[in-house]
Amino acid sequence: MKILFVLTSHSQMGDTGHKTGFWVEEFANPYYTLVDQGVDVTIATPKGGVAPVDPTSDLPQNATEDTERFNKDKAVQKKINETIALADINFEDYDAVFYPGGHGPLWDLAEDATSAKLIEDFNAAKKPIAFVCHAPAALQHVKNAKGEFLVKGKKVTGFTNEEEEAVQLTNVVPFLVEDMLKEKGGIYSKGDNWAAYAVEDGNLITGQNPASSALVAEMLLKMLQKK
Repeated sequence: MKILFVLTSHSQMGDTGHKTGFWVEEFANPYYTLVDQGVDVTIATPKGGVAPVDPTSDLPQNATEDTERFNKDKAVQKKINETIALADINFEDYDAVFYPGGHGPLWDLAEDATSAKLIEDFNAAKKPIAFVCHAPAALQHVKNAKGEFLVKGKKVTGFTNEEEEAVQLTNVVPFLVEDMLKEKGGIYSKGDNWAAYAVEDGNLITGQNPASSALVAEMLLKMLQKK
C-alpha cells in the first residue's frame, strides 16, 4: 500500500515575524501508525525540498512518544528535507492521500491549485482523503464531480474557532477553518476543545486538532484495509 502525505511549504505566520509550518505530532503519529503496518509513505509539498516544522510543535510541552521517535529518525528527517514537489506527483501511484496540519496550510495549501486538483483526482477515484486540524484548509477550493464544493453536505470537522482564539491567532490567520468549512456547505461538528475528535463521510476523513491525529490515522488505516 502506498500513501501520499502532503505537507506545507509555508514557514511564516502572516506578518508577525514568527515561524510556522507543519505540526510534528500531526505528521508523526499517522506516519508511524501507517509505516509500522508496512505502508509505503511518500512526502510531497507545493515547492518540494524542505518541509518547514512549526517550532511551537517541537517544544517539550507538545512532545509525544511519536514526536520523540520522529526527532531521532534520520531516515524520516531526510524525507522531510527532500520532499517531492506536488507538480511531480501522479495520484494514480497512491492508494490514499493525507494532509497533516499546522498553520502553514492556511497560507499555501488552501490556495494551491495543484493540491486542489490532486484532491479532486483522489476523490473522483474514490480513494481515501484525510485531513487533520488546520489541514482541511486545503479543501477550500476543492470541487466534486458536480462542480460543487467537495465538503458541501458532508460531515466535516477541523480546528475550531475557540481553539484558534485560545492560541491567540484569530486575527493573524487568513481565515478560520471552522468558518470556511461551514461557508462551503460542510456539516461541521466538533468535540471538546483539544480533545480527540474525527469524522468520516464516504472517503473523506477529517480530524479536529493535534490530539485527533491518532484517530484520523486509525480511521484511514481501517478504510484502506477494507479496500
